[in-house]
Amino acid sequence: MKVIRVLLVDDQPMIRTGFRLILEAEPDITVVGEAADGTEAVELTGSLCPDVVLMDIRMPRTDGVEATRRIVETGSASRIVILTTFDLDAHVVDALRAGASGFLVKDGPADSLVGAIRTVADGEAVLSPRVTHRLLDRFAHLGAPAEAPVPARLDALTGRELDVLRALSRGLSNAEIALELGVGETTVKTHIAHILEKCGLRDRVQAVILAYDSGLVVPRGGR
Repeated sequence: MKVIRVLLVDDQPMIRTGFRLILEAEPDITVVGEAADGTEAVELTGSLCPDVVLMDIRMPRTDGVEATRRIVETGSASRIVILTTFDLDAHVVDALRAGASGFLVKDGPADSLVGAIRTVADGEAVLSPRVTHRLLDRFAHLGAPAEAPVPARLDALTGRELDVLRALSRGLSNAEIALELGVGETTVKTHIAHILEKCGLRDRVQAVILAYDSGLVVPRGGR
């Protein structure tokens, strides 16, 4: 059994202790280190090479968004889950654009935290339902046309890959995309892998951000 190595980053020692107790109760997760701010998080990520960094946003010296950006820019394979009390739109978008693979709020159940760690370690991405709703709310009010030309950054994608990207941006699962497009789930996974590779993206959340930022996909109304 592969053991997932986690770095805890939070400026409150009691919060870190609580996270450690929750995570180390799981047989496949171990906490390899703790950091009290973003600067220390960047340093420890470089030296410990954790599979997952559990990162608070509001911290002294360097906040979680900037620390995430610095970690990603080093080319680190460590994946980052942002965990915060403040599910503000700016924080959600900034963290995801910086390269975070997950975003959860602290008042969620313990099993959602454990599940997020496993999901992100497995190469996927995760957002809490509340954060997903707020993220789509934000993009729904950008006012761009609902049908936009394919942006230059996406012109390497095939027509079917663009279809998959649009479906991803609507929040559909692999199974739902497969049903909608009349293909197998394995085919959908292959298309997603090609999208990420061609566009230089870390995961499907980054693909969704690109689709909305580029104007390829815009919700037709608020949520």
